[in-house]
Amino acid sequence: MTAQPRPARFLAAGDTALVIEFGDQVDRAVNDRVIALSGAIAAARIPGVVELVPTFRSLMVHYDPLRVSHDELEAAVVPLLGAAGSVRHRERFFTLPVSYGGEHGPDLAEVAERTGQAPADVIRLHTAEVYHVYALGFLPGYPYMGDGPEALSLPRRATPRLRVPMGSVSIAFRQVGIYPLESPAGWHLLGRTPVRLFDPRRENAVLFAPGDKVRFEPISAETYDRLAEDAAAGRLDLRPSGEAA
Repeated sequence: MTAQPRPARFLAAGDTALVIEFGDQVDRAVNDRVIALSGAIAAARIPGVVELVPTFRSLMVHYDPLRVSHDELEAAVVPLLGAAGSVRHRERFFTLPVSYGGEHGPDLAEVAERTGQAPADVIRLHTAEVYHVYALGFLPGYPYMGDGPEALSLPRRATPRLRVPMGSVSIAFRQVGIYPLESPAGWHLLGRTPVRLFDPRRENAVLFAPGDKVRFEPISAETYDRLAEDAAAGRLDLRPSGEAA
């Protein structure tokens, strides 16, 4: 018997935000409901809605209390809960080049040892998946992605690094993250991409959005250097494929 989805729960987040919660764990079906409702609210153009922030399991709706009250906003959102599934999400696919190992992926050998794999097998397993962008957060454009292969599932590092280079591709448990800026971090670093996930020079400064799909493609360190130069000069323009019209 198929379990029924949990009813949505409405919560106040201060006097300018409404949270609609769909579950209490990381789950693709839950996240699909979050993204669908975000699309439905955006399409409805409810007066007073300022910003929509999808997370793993909930949607935060920021609103202007001078234009719409909490109760009015909740009443406008309730009918959209059932209609959200009919809103067509624009599913975008990205292929991200990554230089694995060496100075770009200092934890590759340790991940291989701890998971009983050869380094080449870690790369093969990591690049075989199509990852789902659950949410953005932590840093501008930082994607929380899943679900990685169970064979590579490891807890976070016992000792975080104080400085992780921009573009570092990391794993923890079955999640994957990419650092848009240099940052402290405690996940395992497998490689680095030359693509800038956050670039204010672009029309859309943030590359990914919740619901996007991402696959990694291994490249050599020499190719990384060339593409990194292009990215620094604003010449590396990564576009999605398979985008619905």
